[in-house]
Amino acid sequence: MEVKGCRPDVEVFSGSPAKMMSRRNSLSVGCSSSQNLQMSTPRSLPLTIRNTYGSRGDFRAFSAPVIPNPFPELCCPTHSPVLNASLSSRDEPTESSSHVLKVYGDGAHSRSVLVSSSATARDVCHMLAQTAHCMDEDTWALTEHHSALGLERCLEDHERVVQVQSSWPPDGDTKLIFRKNYAKYEFFKKPVLFFPEHMISDSADVTKGMTSSELVQNMVKSGSCPEIQGYLHVKEGGKKSWKRLYCFLRRSGLYCSSKGQSKEPRHLQFIADLEDLNVFTVFNGRKLYGAPSEHVFCVKGSKDRFRSQDLKLMCADSESSRTCWITAFRLFKHGKKLQCNYQIALSGYSVNKPSRPESKFTDRDESMVAMDFSGNSGRVIQNPHEAQSAEQEEGHNWRKREALRYSLQNSTSQGSRVSREHSPVHRAQPWFHGGVSRNEAQKLLEEQGQVDGMFLIRDSQQHMQCFVLSLCHKLKTKHYLIIPLVQGLRQYYTMDDGVTLFTDLLQLVEFHQINRGILPVCLKHPCTCIAL
Repeated sequence: MEVKGCRPDVEVFSGSPAKMMSRRNSLSVGCSSSQNLQMSTPRSLPLTIRNTYGSRGDFRAFSAPVIPNPFPELCCPTHSPVLNASLSSRDEPTESSSHVLKVYGDGAHSRSVLVSSSATARDVCHMLAQTAHCMDEDTWALTEHHSALGLERCLEDHERVVQVQSSWPPDGDTKLIFRKNYAKYEFFKKPVLFFPEHMISDSADVTKGMTSSELVQNMVKSGSCPEIQGYLHVKEGGKKSWKRLYCFLRRSGLYCSSKGQSKEPRHLQFIADLEDLNVFTVFNGRKLYGAPSEHVFCVKGSKDRFRSQDLKLMCADSESSRTCWITAFRLFKHGKKLQCNYQIALSGYSVNKPSRPESKFTDRDESMVAMDFSGNSGRVIQNPHEAQSAEQEEGHNWRKREALRYSLQNSTSQGSRVSREHSPVHRAQPWFHGGVSRNEAQKLLEEQGQVDGMFLIRDSQQHMQCFVLSLCHKLKTKHYLIIPLVQGLRQYYTMDDGVTLFTDLLQLVEFHQINRGILPVCLKHPCTCIAL
């Protein structure tokens, strides 16, 4: 069939004569008045649309007018901020994207920081330590806190914070807390205290005559862990009852025995896999979940929703047992990554340590020198050790003068009555926590690791004008009463009925950091709380 004078973009079909006639009539309506354009078209084949290119090489349709696009960025997804935002919300954050993190201190105050998607927990801790003007130590950590479920977990130094935050429920009460955690790598220093011998499985390799302590030390140094065994009270999601089972923690997962302490494969039941699990410490376990004791922890899949029915709750018989299970979970999951994190912490964060921002006072600080004015004329102290000794001696002399001055004022104005308000030296120290209660002090020590030598000093709520030293030893908190004592015109503090006297609480702490005295262990780690 031949069509003359029609548009070149019309497609012609073959069919019955009646249909062809109706099609011809419809085509005659759309023909142009110009009769000089003629084209022969095969049946059932579309005609080619003629195209042209602009002067710059961009494609343009022949019949469409040349109209500039007012929104060129919407035509290309790679340059479109709207499309990129919608696409990135579905996928994981890219390496170069930035995110705002809201981090809380140990109070109600918080701080927002801008971090990249690849920022680890170690990087965020460095940033917050510099922002809060505190010492940048390896004991700082980020804690994932779920208030409604009673869950807490210390993020590992290598974990990406933005990736962890993306798994939280959007309308939940989950938050990040910046606090101390002295027990983060303590098991590398004292592995025997974290892995009791009765919890090491008999299937461990002791054929070479190695004791359990030697086995634990070798395993921890290599970034692995021996098989752990012991009784646990287990509660599955959606159930109210707790069942006491004998459990085994292996590389392949967590198992329980259906027949006593039997390890035969037919008696072992699989509980959880360790590959994609996170272990949480549970607080208020008795109130929230009806646990038989307060030594509760749980495991949850990193991709599961934060619901009580998705939690696998377990309760240990003691705090040392719970610490052993949690530490073993960490070692089995992360392995040598924990050892690498520990080595980086020992080296002073020499790897991937963020550079400090330049300060306009750098030149002025470097030009400052230590001076000695004890002689007729001042001299510059060039030896750094001598300068440090002079600084410590000056601070000690200042404390003695201040303690003597306040004790004289106190004795002359109020007689034998001793006022705590006239001794402000200790109130500026990080280990002094004012009027916190006994339970609050114990909770603070548990949150920051409860390692041996961790301490704080608080006001006594039962004895006026006295203080209390709360000290951690063997995962337990002990409390010692500090009594003020007046001899002559001077005021002292003592813990041993006047055998050893101290002019102020700071001198008492410095003495027991070197000498144990009546304490079971020397003071080592101050319990510190900061407000961001």
